[in-house]
Amino acid sequence: MQDKNIPKRRPKRITKEAKMAPVAGRPDPYNKFNFVVEIDGIAAAGFMSVEGIETLTDVINYREGNEVAQIRKLPGLHKFTNITLKRGVTNNRDMWEWRKTVLDGTTQRRNGSVVILNESRQEVLRVNFQNAWPCRWKIGGLDALDSQVLIEEIELVVEDLRLA
Repeated sequence: MQDKNIPKRRPKRITKEAKMAPVAGRPDPYNKFNFVVEIDGIAAAGFMSVEGIETLTDVINYREGNEVAQIRKLPGLHKFTNITLKRGVTNNRDMWEWRKTVLDGTTQRRNGSVVILNESRQEVLRVNFQNAWPCRWKIGGLDALDSQVLIEEIELVVEDLRLA
């Protein structure tokens, strides 16, 4: 039984206009398929993927004997992971020639950027890397029964990574 003195609650009706109203000021995240790789300021050949854009800082545990039994955590060395670029194999040998400088003992260090683009192909974010050199070059496996594109990978050691 319901008490007659307690008013019934009715759910608010949401109008069609309220349902369709866009959320003002909420930016959409960027898509991960619009990007360009630049090396020494020149747009390099198209890459199908870029992996390894990451920075890390070692944690140093520190405690002095006269302190309360609590460990302090201090920042240590900063590290930047290697960046791996992948693309289809073509007659463009620029990445191999760069790798060959390392094999020949005349390592060429280069600066570059991974540029994130919006849907209109305008730059919205730039990750700059410094003093990069290729530590690994690889061509994917060959298979006479497979119709996939042959992939070239190059792994770059980087000494610094900054969001511009």
